[in-house]
Amino acid sequence: MKISIITVCYNSCQTISRTIESVLAQNNVHLEYIIFDGASKDNTVQIAESYRDSFAQKGFEYRINSEPDNGIYDAMNKGINAATGDVIGILNSDDYYASSDVLSSINSCFEQNNTDSVYGDLLYVKNDKSYRYWKSGKQKSFRSGWMPPHPAFFLKRLVYEKYGLFRLDCGINADYELMLRFLEVQKISTIWLNKVCTYMEAGGTSNNGLKARIAGMNNDKLAWEKNGLKPCRFTILLKKLRKLPQFVGARFYSLKISSTI
Repeated sequence: MKISIITVCYNSCQTISRTIESVLAQNNVHLEYIIFDGASKDNTVQIAESYRDSFAQKGFEYRINSEPDNGIYDAMNKGINAATGDVIGILNSDDYYASSDVLSSINSCFEQNNTDSVYGDLLYVKNDKSYRYWKSGKQKSFRSGWMPPHPAFFLKRLVYEKYGLFRLDCGINADYELMLRFLEVQKISTIWLNKVCTYMEAGGTSNNGLKARIAGMNNDKLAWEKNGLKPCRFTILLKKLRKLPQFVGARFYSLKISSTI
C-alpha cells in the first residue's frame, strides 16, 4: 500500500525542516511526499529542495510545487488531486510525526482492517513541552461533540474521489466539515489507532484568539447546515468542553522530541 503525505506551507522557513525530517524518518513504508507551497517569499522552497537527495536515498517519492493558492484548504485540495497513493494524510508545516513508525503503523491498520480511514492521537506542544493531549478514543457520534484530530486522520484516496474534497466556503473549520461529511453523513468505516501520531504546535489558525474561536463555532454550525443536518442543542458547546480534560492529560504524557527524527 502506498501512502501519500501532503504538506501545505507558506513562509514556513522556521518550521518546515522539522516537518520534512519527521516524514523522512519514516521506516517500512511505501511513501510519496508532496509539498504544496503558496509561493513563499522566504526560503521555504529552498529548504525543501535541499532534501531531494535524502528522499531519493530512502527510495521515497518527493515532489515540490510552488504557486499561489486561495488559502490552506485550496492548497490541500491541490495536493489531494496530485496524490497517487492509496492512502492520503495531511501534515501541516509546523506539525511533525511523533516517531519513525507512525506511517508503518497506519499502513498496518489499513491492511489488517480493510477500512476507509484510520485516525490516531494528537499532542499539542508548547515551548517544547506537552500542552494538550488529544486522545481520540473509539468513534462516537459527532452530535456528542466528538471528532478525530485532523492532523492524525488518514483516508483512502477513493473516499475523496467519491465524496469530494475540502469545501472552501466553511472557513477555518473546513477540516471539521469534511470529517463530519465522511464519518457522520456518508458513514465511511474507520479505525482508531491508540497511538500519538502527530505533534502539533499550539496556537494554530483555528485556536488563535477570541475572534477566531467565535468564527470557529460559527463555522461548526455552518458545517452541519451544509450537510443538511441539525446538531443537538449542546453539540457545539460539547465540542469545546471535550478539550478541557486534554490539558490535564498532557501532564502525564512524556514528550520525546529528540527521538522523532
